[in-house]
Amino acid sequence: MTADTERLPPPSDVVGPRAWLRTNLFGSWASSALTVVLGTVLLLVAVLAAQWVVNARWGVVTENLRLFLIGQYPFDQAWRIWLALAGLSVLAGLTAANSGAAVRTLALWLAAGQSLLGALVFVSGLGPFVAAALVFNAALVWVSYYMALRRPVPRRPLTLCWFLFVPLAFVLLQGWAGSPLGAVPTRLWGGLLLTFVLAVASIVLSFPFGVLLALGRRSDLPVLRALSTAYIEIVRGVPLITILFTASIMLPFFLPLEIRVDALVSAIGGLTLFSAAYVAENVRGGLQAIPSGQIEAANAIGLNAFQRNMYIVLPQALRTVIPANVGLFISLLKDTTLVFIAGGGLLELLAIGRSVLAQPQWFGAHLEVYVFISAVFFVLCYTMSQASYRLEAAMGVGKR
Repeated sequence: MTADTERLPPPSDVVGPRAWLRTNLFGSWASSALTVVLGTVLLLVAVLAAQWVVNARWGVVTENLRLFLIGQYPFDQAWRIWLALAGLSVLAGLTAANSGAAVRTLALWLAAGQSLLGALVFVSGLGPFVAAALVFNAALVWVSYYMALRRPVPRRPLTLCWFLFVPLAFVLLQGWAGSPLGAVPTRLWGGLLLTFVLAVASIVLSFPFGVLLALGRRSDLPVLRALSTAYIEIVRGVPLITILFTASIMLPFFLPLEIRVDALVSAIGGLTLFSAAYVAENVRGGLQAIPSGQIEAANAIGLNAFQRNMYIVLPQALRTVIPANVGLFISLLKDTTLVFIAGGGLLELLAIGRSVLAQPQWFGAHLEVYVFISAVFFVLCYTMSQASYRLEAAMGVGKR
């Protein structure tokens, strides 16, 4: 065999695009016919979808974009939201430089989402200043990221900043009566802002509560085990809408007249209590998957119950149930659309869409509104799922 013969490329019917098409799409007469039919149908659907996108009444979105984004939040006070987003962008960039691929994915999508919102704001006519502010926030993510790469921020101060940012952002958004900022009641919050606040607060609060419930269900104390089990089984046995109705409508009947719970707090409480029960069951499954030899080894080296759970059991259990918990949190994000049904006057993203469709000039534009809302939820859910994949890969879920 000569050198020239050895350099000849492999036959095109063995490797390459032609081979792939022949193997996967045109392997037989039946496969070829099915490929042609399905290809024709998909092409027709794509053409019809493109025609609809071009001719759709997108004015229902662009002219009401402020409602979709912040609801009835006063537009002259919207700088508070921008300032909170700016702080979030800086912290996200700093954290992404000190963390793994999961956090970098969230930071990337935060920057991309704000850039996209800036483009939509510019097209809708809300003003170039607002659009530039959103693009500036997106740039802050990358600026803080590269600055932290050159000079890393210690983890403890960064964690403390996150703990301080959450209450400060809430105070900034709401304010209080008698202050220079003034107060913006939560009943005026709406749209994507309200959906984001409901989802983030419920996820952050339900996760530690669910972990404690799971540990309580496996506790050696009979009373603690019985109470945790009763709570989990009762909450998991009723629909979420029942919990939300109880929190927003029935709870005031059991409180003194001078005590009134804010509607937003009631909704967050209902979502948190419901989600925590499912988190507890997911974590309990992870705890049961831990080999007994791990616990026996921890006892053999003299670890007490707290040390055994904190350093041996929980890290392995939580790593195992990452896919289940992320799926639960994605469902919780979509379940925020139920708070409007439960009352309280909270108009999240879907409720804003319904109120926009009630305007006479937008009768019949249902498809455009629901496509836009679906696209927003898809981006949010896809971001969470991609971050979950990165976190699973980094922690070796299913591999070790």
